[in-house]
Amino acid sequence: MVNYIWVLLMAGGIIYAALNGRIDFVTHSAINAAETAVSLSFKLIGIMCLWLGILKIAEAAGMVRAIAKLIGPIIRYIFPSVPRGHPAMGAIIMTVSANMLGLGNAVTPLGIKAMNELQKLNKEKKSATEAMCTMLALCTTGFTLVPTTIIALRSAAGSVNPTEIVGSTIVVSFLATVVALTADRVCRAVFALSKGRR
Repeated sequence: MVNYIWVLLMAGGIIYAALNGRIDFVTHSAINAAETAVSLSFKLIGIMCLWLGILKIAEAAGMVRAIAKLIGPIIRYIFPSVPRGHPAMGAIIMTVSANMLGLGNAVTPLGIKAMNELQKLNKEKKSATEAMCTMLALCTTGFTLVPTTIIALRSAAGSVNPTEIVGSTIVVSFLATVVALTADRVCRAVFALSKGRR
């Protein structure tokens, strides 16, 4: 569906430019955007390597393991249906830990692994379990302590103070996570009530 939307937007823009006699503007913008994207990518490579290197050192020093131990009890409370020693629990903890450290690139494969492990616990394979819905809510809001990717993007774009968004990011991502988890619990309760009335 998203692909159709992109095609519609691009086609609409090109047709509008052609009707107004500004097709040269579309070509010029496309070339400039491509140059900017390549330039930004090269800037991001260095910054991301620096942050990933720092986080690799933190991982070797046991920081990631310490965060995983710290949030373990909270995650077990949020996911009561997942057995304690199941690989899904470890995958969920690693996903949330990566999210907290702002590693957007690492969260996606870890989140997919967590979902695959949760699917193994799913009795009805064609519908999502409560734990899967909660996992999706957690990944979508993504409580972040260090917004690494955003800092890298701001730095690459030439921001004078790329880390000034850290405080507001922590507050907003925390509130978003609380709201998402609250909505998840409310939806579960409503669903259980409607199921009980049948």
